[in-house]
Amino acid sequence: MKPIFARGISNQFRLTLAIILSVVLLVANHRLEPVRQSLSSLLSPLQYLANVPGALLDWSAESFATRNMLAVQNKELLRQQLLMSERLQRFEHVRQENERLRALLGSPVHLDSRKMVAEVMEVASDPFHQYVVLNHGARSGVFVGQPVVDALGVVGQVVEVSELTSRVLLLSDVTHGLPVRITRNDVRMVANGTGELDEIELRHVAKSTDVRVGDLLVTSGLGNRFPEGYPVARVIEVATEDGQNYARVTAQPLAALDRIRYLLLIWPGEASQPGAAAAAPADRPAAVEPAEGQ
Repeated sequence: MKPIFARGISNQFRLTLAIILSVVLLVANHRLEPVRQSLSSLLSPLQYLANVPGALLDWSAESFATRNMLAVQNKELLRQQLLMSERLQRFEHVRQENERLRALLGSPVHLDSRKMVAEVMEVASDPFHQYVVLNHGARSGVFVGQPVVDALGVVGQVVEVSELTSRVLLLSDVTHGLPVRITRNDVRMVANGTGELDEIELRHVAKSTDVRVGDLLVTSGLGNRFPEGYPVARVIEVATEDGQNYARVTAQPLAALDRIRYLLLIWPGEASQPGAAAAAPADRPAAVEPAEGQ
């Protein structure tokens, strides 16, 4: 008996077609990168548009702030200003002493880098990567590999740039690796992300290495990407096991990666002057230090 409904495409044919399309996409992945960047630039205005409701809510909250709240905030800011002024006075003394020591050692004085404040527009929705989108891109001189910090420490580095926005890979991402050193004894290591926002790890640390809980990790300057001396994390655990050649060292990032809003883009090697160029080359070559874990 002839069936009433004609039989559709077989499952075997669908599977074969899916495999062929997958292979084609894998082969053409690198060639599609310019297309993805172009689409990202075209969709940048939509990201700004999606950010408008949040900006309006923030503006409304600030507009309806009570006088008492503003008075409390003003008092707290005055207190913080006094504390920072006292620290600045001590730092000025340290800076002068450092200049005298550099003069004795014949070391060159490093100029301050050019910096730019950027706002986080979007947080990653990708479950396999941790990144944020900033409201500055190639038009502002942002480049791939650019270091990004907040008020407390290193946040990550730029991995993708469009005309108006840029994507920052966070320090805690599993593909991120950063050369660091311990301030107490100048021991150098590589900090790798674990996928957890409040935890990074130091791999291949020999048991004999002098590392302790509470040690401060700062950027070592190796790789010529992150300037030397920026705070990264603090060691929270040093575990050794019998039969293992290496210790398991865990550190906690100093930057508040779970609640960042404003970040600082840094141009290493460019002086922070009013007359400095407003834009750096968008096609600046990547440094030795990769974003991938080492």
